[in-house]
Amino acid sequence: MLKAKDKIIERKKLAKLLARLRRQGKRVVFTNGCFDLLHVGHVRYLNEARQKGDVLVVAVNTDRSVRKIKGDSRPIIPQAERAEILSALAAVDFVTYFDEGTPFEIINELKPGILVKGADYRARDIVGNDFIKRTGGKLYRIPLARNYSTSRIVQDVVDKYGTK
Repeated sequence: MLKAKDKIIERKKLAKLLARLRRQGKRVVFTNGCFDLLHVGHVRYLNEARQKGDVLVVAVNTDRSVRKIKGDSRPIIPQAERAEILSALAAVDFVTYFDEGTPFEIINELKPGILVKGADYRARDIVGNDFIKRTGGKLYRIPLARNYSTSRIVQDVVDKYGTK
């Protein structure tokens, strides 16, 4: 088993490693997200994603891409720390970054056989679904754990401590 810091791999190097693992018959699972303020919903989601194959790759939005998606107040946790936290989870085999607005390029580069996203996304709206269909892979939509979100945690903190 790799040490957490050894699980964080630059994507070009990871693409070569995953090609080797696929040749060995390993099923590569891919998911992506901001994973800002990691919470139990994230952990449950990643554990379920890992069960869909042999190797779980998590692509983390860079700080710059999170700001573009969620606004200037995010991320709360810097990308290197988010990656380190994710890499410490037993379910996660590899972590890498992507800076683009969507994971389209990194999915095409890493070529996973299994794509996992939350069930809050419609299959037709999931970036990478076309790649998965074209290559004969599988798409899984995992139901999200109810009442868990980074936005809710932030709002709870503001509500409880923001005026003190």
